[in-house]
Amino acid sequence: MVKTVNDAVLDLSAELRAHGVSGSRLEARELVAYALKLPPHELYRMRSRYIFDEELAEIGRLKEVRLSGVPLPHIIGQWDFYGLTFEVTADTLIPRPDTETLVECGVAFLRGRARGRLLDLCCGTGCVGIAALKNLPIEMSGVLADISEPALRVARRNLTRHGVGGRAATSHLDALQPFPDALGRFQLILCNPPYIPSGEIGGLDAEVRREPRLALDGGADGLDFYRAVSRNARGVLTSGGALMFEVGLGQASDVMDILQTQGYADVRCARDLSGIERVVVGCGLRAEQQ
Repeated sequence: MVKTVNDAVLDLSAELRAHGVSGSRLEARELVAYALKLPPHELYRMRSRYIFDEELAEIGRLKEVRLSGVPLPHIIGQWDFYGLTFEVTADTLIPRPDTETLVECGVAFLRGRARGRLLDLCCGTGCVGIAALKNLPIEMSGVLADISEPALRVARRNLTRHGVGGRAATSHLDALQPFPDALGRFQLILCNPPYIPSGEIGGLDAEVRREPRLALDGGADGLDFYRAVSRNARGVLTSGGALMFEVGLGQASDVMDILQTQGYADVRCARDLSGIERVVVGCGLRAEQQ
């Protein structure tokens, strides 16, 4: 059998669409490019190239893996976030566009400062902290922290990939526990914690359920990490520092209440590109709470 690259993309897109895969054309392009060991942007230039049995068989194999429910980023081993490409494995949460709002808020907060230090808590791939550092002066440094050692190994490789390994360290840290003194102090803490209520995880989309439960389960009401981190962060934020959380749909008000109860000042939220309240910010602590 022989097909052109373009035909292979069209045929795979049709099969994925028939099986209910959203974004089937994009996914088909990514899978065909991966099978052919080409960057996706090269497919158009190569669209008339013929591909033969061995490569077609690989495309077929990848199709079956995808239709079994394995998320596309786990198949190709990487995903784009904030204009950067990050290594992704089954041990990490897949970076999502919604989380870019957290990076934007963090960069805006630190922009204009001569130097500073940030913490990416529950870092997973490290995409939040790395994207922030790539858009801040080289005097800015950071720590990427997670409870998962496999995730931290991915984060370290992403630090190297993006050339910021000299500006950031990784730390094995349980976000539900008090921070160790050795962690130091930070002008900014960025946290995309697990926030799915435990009882709702079984009803999530099958692909999401393939992501690490550690990165999803936020306790009975989904708010366990917000309570613990907002309480524990008080001791490591510098005066005038900020704690910024990504929140799930409908959680912003509850998280704002948590921050206010813990004494944070200027508590507010920011919306993502879809208009959803996505990031909750607590800037510093009220004087009587410090």
